[in-house]
Amino acid sequence: MKKPETQAQLYVVGNLNVDLIMSTLDQWPQKGTEAMLESSSLRPGGSAGNCALALAALDTPHRLVANQGNDQFTPWLAEMFSTSAAQWPQYACETSLTFGVTHPDHERTFFSNQGHIVRLSMEDVLQQLPQVARPGDWVLLCGTFLCTALFTQYPALLAELKNRGYQVAVDTGWPPQDWSDALREQISPWLPYCDALLLNEVESLGLSGCDSLPAAAEKLLSEMAANANCIIKCGPDGAHCWSDETHLYVTAEAIEVVDTIGAGDSFNAGYLSALVYGLDTATALHWGIRVASAAISSSPRQYPDWQTLFAQSSSATSREVH
Repeated sequence: MKKPETQAQLYVVGNLNVDLIMSTLDQWPQKGTEAMLESSSLRPGGSAGNCALALAALDTPHRLVANQGNDQFTPWLAEMFSTSAAQWPQYACETSLTFGVTHPDHERTFFSNQGHIVRLSMEDVLQQLPQVARPGDWVLLCGTFLCTALFTQYPALLAELKNRGYQVAVDTGWPPQDWSDALREQISPWLPYCDALLLNEVESLGLSGCDSLPAAAEKLLSEMAANANCIIKCGPDGAHCWSDETHLYVTAEAIEVVDTIGAGDSFNAGYLSALVYGLDTATALHWGIRVASAAISSSPRQYPDWQTLFAQSSSATSREVH
């Protein structure tokens, strides 16, 4: 199969850090003691990093827009993303690192320092993006609440991205400070600039302040750009996409879960890859679910290649909900 051509590109903006993941912790040890765990994995992480790894495996035209510190992890991360790293501004600080432990139920607990990601700025981002977007170009903003300097600049950043002609998707993640009316009011002015929101169930309820997914989607869409989509990722239950005119729902096949870290980021990669190739929303939902399912059911992590996704597109079915 010959790969379809596209002039569009996806720019992933946000938190790239180092992940140290250890497994499996049955219960928290007492202070001053030591616990031996079965396995560990040192790998690139963060919402932007996870998404970019999936995009590279899919061979989707993309660039990771990030920054970097200047410690022993700096060259290692740069090597992992060699096509993007030359443009990353460097700060005199430690690399952002997350230490995570997984539990028997596949849930996990994370501990993170601040490091370089809190220094990523609007200026850093815009200098890595073309002044004029090409038709079909997307920018994904993720790790919203962790990139604290950039967070305060989101209104101006979003306005400039739209001024340059980009389609904009946002995956906020969960705020460490939790949702509040004040935070919702702070985010509300962003929504008219968003062509797509990519949230999970609890994020959509938290951002909207609603108590059901349909109500959350209706509330968020009422504030978003014309022809926008509100995508809600529901893990093993698949994914929904609400727009002004339709509600699509795609189920997920049952899989054996190995590692759920980055599931939503992998979904974002699959979903936006389909849009970069000019495919429809239903196909994008299928791609998102298939990429996420492959990621969380494999160790070492694996993703479907673009040939597999395109071949499966012809047999994909979705359900329009009324």
